[in-house]
Amino acid sequence: MSATRLARKARWLRWAMNLYPPYLGAGVRVRQISADFRQVRVSMGLGWYNRNYVGTQFGGSLYSMTDPFYMLMLMENLGRDYIVWDKAASIDFVSPGTGPVHAEFHIDEALLARIRQHTAAGDKYLPVLDVEVHDSAGKLVARVHKTLYVRLKPHLRQTTEDSTCKQM
Repeated sequence: MSATRLARKARWLRWAMNLYPPYLGAGVRVRQISADFRQVRVSMGLGWYNRNYVGTQFGGSLYSMTDPFYMLMLMENLGRDYIVWDKAASIDFVSPGTGPVHAEFHIDEALLARIRQHTAAGDKYLPVLDVEVHDSAGKLVARVHKTLYVRLKPHLRQTTEDSTCKQM
């Protein structure tokens, strides 16, 4: 995909996600998706609609603001030859979110190269990626650990039989 088309897709996805009902309801805002899909910034205010019983950020909203981004970023950077799914996640609540919070996601070429290397023979790869949620003062509110499932699509996998035949 051309850089211009990818940048247009990033702008469109940011716009669409900001209208996505679960994000609208929780007050989540996608602030930026870089043109190359390697950086994403999200934020969430604190209001009556996402406040828990004790008046701080609801844990489910904190998690939901971080949920889809690593999967989307990897899908766009690895391309159509790969299956990318969220496999598991956990969240560590470090301190109460008493106001607006934000998170930044980053992937780099080293991660993409590692994924390609581990999946080249058709094996699945389960990278664990972390993202931190901070308040407006920079204090750590939560740390989210995402495990993703990445694998070449079946028609591109090289089976043991195929590689044996090619060596003869």
